[in-house]
Amino acid sequence: MKTVKLNIPKLVFFLILLPIVFGANKVTAQNVLDDIYQPEHEPVRKPVPYNYLRQADVMWKKKLWRMLDLRQKINLPLYYPTEPIDNRYSLIDLIIYGVENESMTVYDPDADDQFTTQITLDGINDNFGVKSDTTWVEDLETGEMKPKVVINERRTYEVLRYLMKEIWYFDKQRSMLQVRILGLCPIRMYAKEVESSDGMEDDSGGKDLTMKQVLWVYYPAFRNLFATHIVFNTKNDAERRTFEDIFSMRRFNSIFLKKQMFMTIV
Repeated sequence: MKTVKLNIPKLVFFLILLPIVFGANKVTAQNVLDDIYQPEHEPVRKPVPYNYLRQADVMWKKKLWRMLDLRQKINLPLYYPTEPIDNRYSLIDLIIYGVENESMTVYDPDADDQFTTQITLDGINDNFGVKSDTTWVEDLETGEMKPKVVINERRTYEVLRYLMKEIWYFDKQRSMLQVRILGLCPIRMYAKEVESSDGMEDDSGGKDLTMKQVLWVYYPAFRNLFATHIVFNTKNDAERRTFEDIFSMRRFNSIFLKKQMFMTIV
């Protein structure tokens, strides 16, 4: 009887090479990149730390409230996209993402603007007008009409303005006039609806919109989240700015609303 000797090293090499040869043409989602490089900078970016500040260094400061209108051209990067695209969010969608997925804290605008009372996700939905309604649908098997609960979607695209709270101060140690943002309050603008015999009707007359403050964001707590998410740059796709860049470089337009004075003379 003739015996066959096996070449163990060659057999092992063949078994290793076999899946590589037959799987070379297989394309999976992991090796498909819709770009020319893998983004490395934005996901790990961190905001520039604030300078150390003592009370003795502040010889003058003023608390201001500003209004940002997202319908102005320079403010459009804060409004679009109205739905998340390629891991890009609008500012309000990013804030809600932080609340839902990062367990970040936001505050009730109906209480005050001093970040004292927290608001839950259900409270945010109430401020967005998210309500449940009951409609009747036909059962395809029995033909009977059955009630079905329908929940309205959260219309974040209705946020067209932001109230900004900030402090301007003069640092005598550095001889500089500087500013720090304290908070942001998204303002929802929508046409008020009233119940009538014909159903829901627009009560705005096509002219005025009702404004509703949704929540207050304590800005220093959200800086890390803002620094890792980019906004769309119409001039250069390779130079992507983050939300933190927009606010720290003051790349927005606003109008002055009110002020509160604090004076310290040393």
